[in-house]
This record gives sequence, structure tokens and C-alpha cells, in this order.
Amino acid sequence: MATTITIDPVTRIEGHLEVEVTVDMVDGQQQVIGARSAGKMFRGFEIILAGRDPRDAAQYTQRICGVCPVSHAMASCLNLDNAFGVTPPDNGRILRNLVLAANFIQSHVLHFYHLSALDYIDTTGLLDASPFTPRYVTPDMVTGSAASDLVSHYVTALEMRRKAHQMGAVFGGKLPCTGSFVVGGCTEVVTAEKVADFRSLLSEIRSFVDNVYLPDALALGSLFPDYYSLGTGEGNLLAFGVFDLDSSGTSQFLPAGTYTGGTAGAFDPTEITEQVTYSWYTPASGNKHPAVGVTEPAADKPGAYSWLKAPRYQSHAYELGPLARMWINNDYTNGISAMDRIVARAQETKKIADAADQWLDELDPGAPVYQDSEIPEQATGVGLTEAPRGGLGHWMDITNSAISRYQVITPTNWNSSPRDDSDQLGPIEAALIGVPVNDISQPVEVIRVVHTFDPCLACAVHMVRPGDRARGSKVLIQPGIG
Repeated sequence: MATTITIDPVTRIEGHLEVEVTVDMVDGQQQVIGARSAGKMFRGFEIILAGRDPRDAAQYTQRICGVCPVSHAMASCLNLDNAFGVTPPDNGRILRNLVLAANFIQSHVLHFYHLSALDYIDTTGLLDASPFTPRYVTPDMVTGSAASDLVSHYVTALEMRRKAHQMGAVFGGKLPCTGSFVVGGCTEVVTAEKVADFRSLLSEIRSFVDNVYLPDALALGSLFPDYYSLGTGEGNLLAFGVFDLDSSGTSQFLPAGTYTGGTAGAFDPTEITEQVTYSWYTPASGNKHPAVGVTEPAADKPGAYSWLKAPRYQSHAYELGPLARMWINNDYTNGISAMDRIVARAQETKKIADAADQWLDELDPGAPVYQDSEIPEQATGVGLTEAPRGGLGHWMDITNSAISRYQVITPTNWNSSPRDDSDQLGPIEAALIGVPVNDISQPVEVIRVVHTFDPCLACAVHMVRPGDRARGSKVLIQPGIG
């Protein structure tokens, strides 16, 4: 008889995600046969921004997420640049890249050591206090000296994250939220001293990535080889592109692209739509391109189960994130699986950290960092970039010199999306199908797969409904049908 397991909320992510899986015996193996991924918050930044000065968007949207605010600053400023008709000077473009690179690095280090690795380590006797208890302890978890080393690296990684924030603050003014990103470039001036300060921190971080993070990620893959074939999903990958290499807007360090059914392709942003059949939004909010999208909550909508809309590209579900970027860039093509997401993320961290060292050499101390501009009376804009978790898009209309429409689609909106109008599963839902669950009271296999997507629900959805289930971490075991 099938059993339904509800994990509410999923812990070690940002925000409130509920994952419900139906488990049954298939060919003698207990495994997932059905899955639902549900975002349980609503905040409505699109609504908050309406009527405001367009230049406010770069600051307001950073408050969507405390882990990847720089990505929202970048998307917002690209959006503003487009609407205002202004191109940042080279220094401004490079400074934006460097601060964003620092944010990518800290987020990737966070994901491996502090959010994901603990799924594979028996920390009994190593981390016995809150917040590390209660915890799952399963027979396949790493123990002994290997577990002790990973826990030690967990602590070191906290320091590396702090230094990555310090590094980004050299040109960002402060982090997590930067104050230096503005329409037309950056406000932080370039000096030889700041370049040296950034490089000093970067050198230490690069050493950690090369000598600790990468080896740990590869070692984890060797200890859990089954996860190279679990959590595969549909295998469609999408990247918006990130880190502009010149002022053309067409040359990027990690370019845009698609991978669909085994075939690489170009990315056409006009092919994006958002669907809401299973989302708590009015029908008027659905089946629209975000440039004309609306955000109208419908909290009591029958049949809906998530505050996430269901973004689709050419009517298909796509996975976004480091694996998608590295695959489309031909830097990582080992496979599409739970463990491939972990290893590709580590390799991307090295790629970005090494590139940042080169970008420092391209800065011109004393040269301009931004291009002045005026607020247009009427305009439209779009800003497409990448957050650590995947492609990020901001769309905006300006009417009477104020924001009249603002729409945001985050990477977790794609990855954690519910079913769409055609009952097509979201990427996490699809990746969970077929995953074995050896002990329904400790469904660690489900958590491992979900964590490889690094969900950030603070970005994707925005309200906790009063009266819902208690927010303590728990697993609800319910009889299924069938």
C-alpha cells in the first residue's frame, strides 16, 4: 500500500518549502512514485514596487533574499540600464561582476558545507547540540575520521563565507545587500589599494576552493556513487547567461543557452510563460510572458497547492542552476543527477574565483565607474542574469516616471515549481520520481535530492498563511491511495 510522506518545512534551505512524496513498492524497492513541491509563503514584491521611483528597485529587490541579494541588484540594474538607455563604463561593469562573483562563491560554499553535506554525515558525537539535533541517522552516512574532517571543514567554511562577504564589500560597500549598484554602473571608485584588498581575500578563498571544497565534493561523490543516477528529472537545462565581458551585452563568461532532450540550443527569452493552474493566483495571472504578467493572489483557489507560479520555456519544464550553466558552457557534462549538481557547483566555484582574479587586472583605477542618466517618462526594461541557484529575470514598465509594472522570476520559481497547465511536473517533483526511500520515518534520500537544487523559497514565494501546519521540522506519515 502506498504511503504519503509530507516534509514540512524542508530545513536547511531559505524560506518555507513543503515536499510531499508518495512512496510504494516497485520491483521490490520502496521508492517515490509521486511528488509535490509547494512553496508556502507570499510577500508580493511586485506589488510593493508599483508606483515607486524606478531607481528604488535595485534596493527593494535585494530584500527578496538574504543569500543572493547581489543577483537581484544585478538583474534590477540591468533592467534599469535597459529602460534608461544607458551603458555602464568598463569599470562599472567589472565592479558589478566582482561583487556578484563574491556572492556566488559564498553561496556555493554555504550550499555544500552548511546546507547539503550534513545529509551524508553521521554527526553523532561531533555536533550534538541545536541546531544539529534532531537529525536523521542512517546506515549509509559517513562516520569516523571522514565525518570528523567534513565537520572541521564545515567550521572553516563559515570563515571562508565571511571572507567572501568581506571581499564583495570592498567594491559593494557592504554585504549581504550592496549599496553600490546603481543604474549606469557602480558608485564605488577603483583604487590600487582596493584591488589589493580584494585580491588578498580572493587568494585565500581560491586556496580553500582548490584544496578543500573541490576535493570534499569529489570525495562525497565517490562515497555515494548511487546519487550519480538518482534525482535526474527530465534533463532539460536552461541558463540566462551571466558576467558580461564587454559592453555589448552579448559576450558573457557563462553564456545563455538551452539543453532540451539531449540537444543544445539558443535561449529566446520571449518564449517564457508563467502558468498558475496549481498556484494560488488568479487565472488572470497565468499563461503570460512576464513582461505583461500580473501578480494577483488567490489564497483559497481550489486545486492549488503552491505560492510558486510554474515558469515554462516553450511549454516545457527546465532545470536551472550551476549544473545547467556548466553543462551549457561545456565545462561539465558528466551527467544530470543529484551528485552531478553538487560536483558541478564546486567546479563552477573554482571557475568563477579564477576568473575574478583576471577581472581585477582589467580595472582602471581612477576611470569612471558609472554613466549618469535621467528617469524616462515612459519605458520598458528587462534584466536577465544568473543567481547562484540559476537564471534570474526582472521585467519592468515605467509610466509617468514611476514603476507601473514589475515582475520577477527567480531560479527556485523554476526548480521548485508545481505542476503546470498540462500537469507537467516541476523539476524537483520530476527529480524525486524513482528515488528509493529505505526508511519512511527518515526519508533522507528525498531531502538529499531536494537539497541539490539549493531551493531558496524566500526568493520564489512570499507569505506564510496563518493557521497552516506548525512550522517545526517534522515528517507527517499519512496513508496513501493505491
